[in-house]
Amino acid sequence: MITCPHCGAQNRVPPEKIAAGLQPVCGRCKTPLPVPAHPAVVTDANFDQIVTAAATPVLLDMWAPWCGPCRSVAPIVEELAADLSGRVLVGKCNVDDNPGVSMRFGITSIPVLLLLKNGREVDRLAGAAPKRNFLAMVQRHLR
Repeated sequence: MITCPHCGAQNRVPPEKIAAGLQPVCGRCKTPLPVPAHPAVVTDANFDQIVTAAATPVLLDMWAPWCGPCRSVAPIVEELAADLSGRVLVGKCNVDDNPGVSMRFGITSIPVLLLLKNGREVDRLAGAAPKRNFLAMVQRHLR
C-alpha cells in the first residue's frame, strides 16, 4: 500500500509492477506515487499495519542506536531498501523503543535481520554480516 502524497488515498500497488520498472500512479487523482526506497520505521504501534499487512516479504532490521555493529549494518540496510524496492519491504525497529516487537520475536542480541511473511518469521540472520549474506537469505525465500 502506498499513500498518495497529493490526495492521501491508499493505493494497492503490485510489487511485481514496481520491480518491472513501472511508475505507479494514484487511482484517485493520477499523481505519480513515490516508490519507497528507504527502510520503513516499524514500531510496536504500527507493526501490524506495516509488516503484517505488507503484500511482500518484509526484511526487518532489529537495532539500537548505541550498538556499534548495528551502526555498521545500517548503510547495508539502506542499500537493501533501494535494491529490493517493490519485491521486499525493508524496515527498521529500534529494540529499545519497541520492546513488544522484540519480545514477539525473542530478540536477545542485536543486530538481527528478520525475514517475515504475513507477520510471521521465516528466516533470520544475527550479527553484522556482508550485504551478500543478507541478499542470499532474502533470495532463498523469493523463489
